[in-house]
Amino acid sequence: MVIEKAELRRMSQAERRELAAMLAELEASHPDQDQVGQYRADPYRIDPVLRRERRPALLVSAACCVVLAGWIVLLAATLPHHFDAHHWRAVWVNFDVFLLAAFAATAWAIWRQRQVLILLLMLTGTMLCCDAWFDVGTSLATSGLWISLLSAVFAELPLAFLAFAGARRLLRATVAASILAGAHVGATAAGATAVGAAAAGATAAGATAAGAFPVGEWGRSCAGQSLRRAPLAGLGLDEALPRRRGGQGRQAA
Repeated sequence: MVIEKAELRRMSQAERRELAAMLAELEASHPDQDQVGQYRADPYRIDPVLRRERRPALLVSAACCVVLAGWIVLLAATLPHHFDAHHWRAVWVNFDVFLLAAFAATAWAIWRQRQVLILLLMLTGTMLCCDAWFDVGTSLATSGLWISLLSAVFAELPLAFLAFAGARRLLRATVAASILAGAHVGATAAGATAVGAAAAGATAAGATAAGAFPVGEWGRSCAGQSLRRAPLAGLGLDEALPRRRGGQGRQAA
């Protein structure tokens, strides 16, 4: 069925607005795959500052690799095999205090379902790996080696793996949610624009009803938002659960 221009002109303004909103809703619920591909997640389009900082960040990272490689060679050639460390107790106690703070912050982010949880999981996992590495490395040829190995194999490294796995799943869920949000908004904006052109001025009303805004702007509202306050994207912690548990949580919801 095709609506002629004459029929559109005979419609009242309220009828044209209702038609525009209905067509925009249909376009958003069944977006064209070509349109969906145009609205992929692009952080450089969402935050232009990233585009300006990309080249300096690349140069700094490359320079750090070169300097660190030379520093490793220098240390391997000059460091002594034995060294008496000072403030040994304070070093390890302070490290464990920081690790406790990381666990506490991670627990808070899990409880509140905040987006900063991804960073905290990466931080906690890295600290656990460092703890295992230095525990084992500093206890070589001592009576505490087996205790360090057991704690690393059965406590620190498994917890680090769980932290990294959870961060990976949450990051994938966040990226998927952003792509779907961009595709939905892009398709809604395209549908509202097309209908508005045919409905003689009803574009603004249709777009407002569908909640659309210009391409590239859909992520700006949250680009500068604090991760400590931003909620987790997607289905939150359900996305980080194993597939069986996550499927049950989604079905129950």
